[in-house]
Amino acid sequence: MKLVAPLDAFGHDDLAVAGGKAANLGELVRKGLPVPRGFVVTTHAYEQVAQGHDTREHFERAELPAGLRQAIADAYAGLGGGPVAVRSSATAEDLPGAAFAGQQDTYLNVVGEEALFDAVRRCWGSLWTERAIAYRAKLAIDGSGVRIAVVVQSMVEAEMAGVMFTANPVTGDRAQLVVDASSGLGEAVVSGLVTPDHYVIDASGHADFAPGRREVVIRGASGGGVAREAGAAATAERLPDAVIGELTRLGRDVAAHFGRPQDIEWAYAGGRVHLLQARPMTALPPPPVGKLNPIQRRLATVLLEYLPVRPYPIDVTTWLPYGPAGLMAKVTSSFGIHGAFENFLREEDGVVYQLVPPKPHPTPRMLVTPFRLLAKARRYDPARWTEDPRYRDYLGRARELASRDLGSMPWERLVRVPREVLDIVQPVADLRMDYLPGSGLALLRLLLTVRLLGRREVFGDLLFGARTRTTDANEALERLAEVAERTGALDADPLPAEFEAELRAFLAEYGHRETSSPILVTPPTWADAPEAVLGLVRALAGAPPEKREGDDALERLLRHPRLRSERRRARVRRRVAAARAGVAFREDSHFSFTLPQPVLRRSLLEIGRRLVDVWVLDRPEDVFHLRLEELEAIGDVAALPTYDRERLRERVRARAAKREELSGVRLIDPAAVFPSRATGDALLTGSPASGGVATGPVKLIREPADFGKLNGGDVLVCPYTNPSWTPLFQQAAAVVVDTGGAGSHAAIVAREYGIPAVMGTGTGTSVLQDGEIVTVDGGAGTVARAT
Repeated sequence: MKLVAPLDAFGHDDLAVAGGKAANLGELVRKGLPVPRGFVVTTHAYEQVAQGHDTREHFERAELPAGLRQAIADAYAGLGGGPVAVRSSATAEDLPGAAFAGQQDTYLNVVGEEALFDAVRRCWGSLWTERAIAYRAKLAIDGSGVRIAVVVQSMVEAEMAGVMFTANPVTGDRAQLVVDASSGLGEAVVSGLVTPDHYVIDASGHADFAPGRREVVIRGASGGGVAREAGAAATAERLPDAVIGELTRLGRDVAAHFGRPQDIEWAYAGGRVHLLQARPMTALPPPPVGKLNPIQRRLATVLLEYLPVRPYPIDVTTWLPYGPAGLMAKVTSSFGIHGAFENFLREEDGVVYQLVPPKPHPTPRMLVTPFRLLAKARRYDPARWTEDPRYRDYLGRARELASRDLGSMPWERLVRVPREVLDIVQPVADLRMDYLPGSGLALLRLLLTVRLLGRREVFGDLLFGARTRTTDANEALERLAEVAERTGALDADPLPAEFEAELRAFLAEYGHRETSSPILVTPPTWADAPEAVLGLVRALAGAPPEKREGDDALERLLRHPRLRSERRRARVRRRVAAARAGVAFREDSHFSFTLPQPVLRRSLLEIGRRLVDVWVLDRPEDVFHLRLEELEAIGDVAALPTYDRERLRERVRARAAKREELSGVRLIDPAAVFPSRATGDALLTGSPASGGVATGPVKLIREPADFGKLNGGDVLVCPYTNPSWTPLFQQAAAVVVDTGGAGSHAAIVAREYGIPAVMGTGTGTSVLQDGEIVTVDGGAGTVARAT
């Protein structure tokens, strides 16, 4: 059990002994890269001094055992006994998803044995500062298992120093390196005390340069420690080309060795570049996707609307490939288009980090697709799809699954439930493939009819007369809002019995509806998050009932001069009814398709609860960080070996940390999907989606929990929508959405309600502010400050 050892004694297999920073440096030393000589005071030494007292105060006053003092002194003498840099190296530090940048202490220009002993103690104690403890808590890292080593290296009295990123931290471009540099020690750059010189180096080695101001220079003081001097930006010179070339070579070598982009601290002294630290870059945007073709942009708008949150590993292996997205992939493939809804997510360290719009391509099967579509349209009537034996069989199996008592199931039975749910939804893809052609043909016939009559503008209103499960849910919400007003439920605690009974009945019928995404299993449903329903009830309370324009529009159309004969009028009625049946099939098949989703979610949470019981997880929801095949591989949860428990626990921790690291990173740059246009006097622009002009105060509704904030006459500004947001459109004066296009759900509903809508703004929720008075022009696709 070594208490002190040279840097080159360690590598990535030695994290528990040397910590992240020392392990990374040891790798670089072994590779022969220019790292200052040094040694590591290991975690064994930390534990010897800690003796179970994990507090900052304990380490700051602790005495080092004589043997440990001598080992540190001998290693220090081996470096020549001069100035050294003393840096922390925690076991959870400088790892993918957990950089711990600046969380533990560093001491520069430490001179003499006693000063070195003191710096080592202070590094140990910095593991228990408030900021370090809070950082670990944010990443769900159990502090009781964290230990800290200390790296001691010969001090480099740098002429210039700074940091280098082996990928562009702003754009995510992996072909570029970014170097920040300033005079003196790199601490001035790392701690943000200066505006550094900035270099962006492309794949050919060409460097774009932006000079900094070098407000402060940090240098080693003669008696130890560091001193600050006023900078001299006016006389400072940029790095020589040879140094930029050497940094570029070293940066690419380090990134290639670790297999991922790196954040590197470096110093230049005596004509030589030294590498002081290397760790994985964190919160790095995904690589640019390049210019998208129109089909990719169209698919990206759909996918972004479906993915308002980052999918978990359990999403990627359950509902995403087997639910609505997987269904759409099967449908488009059956019609001769391959790759439309497949392989559009990229993962890193087991976590989704990028959305790459797919490039669908036709297959030879497309040659016969028109004939197959016509045959299906004639055979399968969307108005009668619920009579199909496949649907009745599916509905029965879904209800049987929902009735099971998951809590009483033995583990080997419970762990099979998710796969059973995914199996029973597969026949719905066949139903979609069979009945969608008839729906499309009915819509096309009606569109041609109204165009021939010169009444294209009534097309949307005619469809609004379709009776769907979505309209049923909306009307049920209106009735719930009436009960809430009558009983005073919105201001009551507990809820009045009458309202609570109505709410239970509502959730029993409609509680399986998604709150945020139809293609993910991890977000809660209405039943899981009844507060979202209460928010809708609050928004609807006092609002006039929904006005349905469908029948009025049909009567107006039937008064057309060319529809005087009863025969023609009857034909138009049949075509309107068929088109409405097509719309209803699209909505209602989705409504039915998601019926088993709550069973899937409940089964996963029950699996998670049992993994909590055996100390694999801290919370049942942590099961979302695992993949389905990883859960299915657990034979007997009660007899799970200690090694397997720890392995799964560490996997969950690492993925949770990576997910937290990416929390502020978008899956794709919105500018790639929604190209910016000249705004003129407008605050932002997007796709015109529903005509008209309306003025009102902005109300940002970022998630279902915000539903209750919307008031009548507000301009609804949101990142996405789905059918469960529909009731809000009764109150909104206009709608502005970050994602989506003219064919998206929000656009269709906005047109039905006759309110202006601008889709695909990309940045609406970040540009517009709550309460700001704006004018939305749905025809022009602009949002301007009201005058």
